[in-house]
Amino acid sequence: QVQLVESGGGLVQAGGSLRLSCAASGTIFSLNTMAWYRQAPGKQRELVASITSGGITIYADSAKGRFTISRDNAKNTLYLRMNSLKPEDTADYYCKAVLPMGYTYWGQGTQVTVSS
Repeated sequence: QVQLVESGGGLVQAGGSLRLSCAASGTIFSLNTMAWYRQAPGKQRELVASITSGGITIYADSAKGRFTISRDNAKNTLYLRMNSLKPEDTADYYCKAVLPMGYTYWGQGTQVTVSS
């Protein structure tokens, strides 16, 4: 059974930084495309960044230049480094795994609140 557990969220002032982690189990992590999504109150869930098994990354325009997605296959862990945080980055952040056969799994989310 695939499990994804996010951590690292919290309350931070505008301009600050956070690093989110997503620990994966029950899957061959290195083969998966991994991604971070976020959902703000009253809004749809949106892609923040993704990284393929080969390390190719994609970022939402809102994340470019401020966020960095990375993975440590030896630790089965996905990361999202977030710098220069803005109040509009406030959301629940979710980790997503896409397995080679197309199955997808989500974590339970971690809350990020950026105060102005």
